[in-house]
Amino acid sequence: MRKWIIAFFVGGVMGTAFGVAVGFFIFPYVFPPPPAMETLTAEEQTDVLARGTFIHANPSDPIHYGEGNVTVYEDLVFLEEDFKVGPGPAFHVYLVPQEEIRESSDVKGTMYIDLGKLRAFEGSQKYPIPKGVDLQDYPSVVIWCVQFGVLISPADLALES
Repeated sequence: MRKWIIAFFVGGVMGTAFGVAVGFFIFPYVFPPPPAMETLTAEEQTDVLARGTFIHANPSDPIHYGEGNVTVYEDLVFLEEDFKVGPGPAFHVYLVPQEEIRESSDVKGTMYIDLGKLRAFEGSQKYPIPKGVDLQDYPSVVIWCVQFGVLISPADLALES
């Protein structure tokens, strides 16, 4: 009888843990936040310094993907209306001082700049760039999952003339 009680208790704990893990994975798909619809003010629409397009860095990974355009102005990064990433927890927008980011290891050892938490999985969003940052030193914008340390989607920036 004692073995049955222990087995029941261990099974309950393991089942609960599995259910919580599955819930964390499925929740963003079942209850996604609404798309962002931020716009730029006339003062924010200064000269465009760079543009890029988010890509699906690892096509064999169906969960971590991104698409859409990004525009970098003098003091902010603007994710355009066509921006979209697969849902997940704790996504942040990073400026990275390396070109052609394609793997998580490309970001982990760098001195990136965290622009803040991603506010929505799709739609236009703006993120201020801290004062004193030389954008020539940061040729990539990436969406990064802080919780799991995983690259979601990179965008290579092309400087405007």
